[in-house]
Amino acid sequence: MLNAIYIETVESTPDTMILLTNGKRYVVTESAEEVKQLITNFYRDINVLAKNKQ
Repeated sequence: MLNAIYIETVESTPDTMILLTNGKRYVVTESAEEVKQLITNFYRDINVLAKNKQ
């Protein structure tokens, strides 16, 4: 598990690579879109991003 606060970039090359602010890179099985959604959900859970109004 990675802490989303330390994620600097997420890219597909074609593998999904996550670069952390400390310079470490991780290859993950999730797509870049899935990772971005998980990051968004995390920030919503800790009330950094507004929740969707429905």
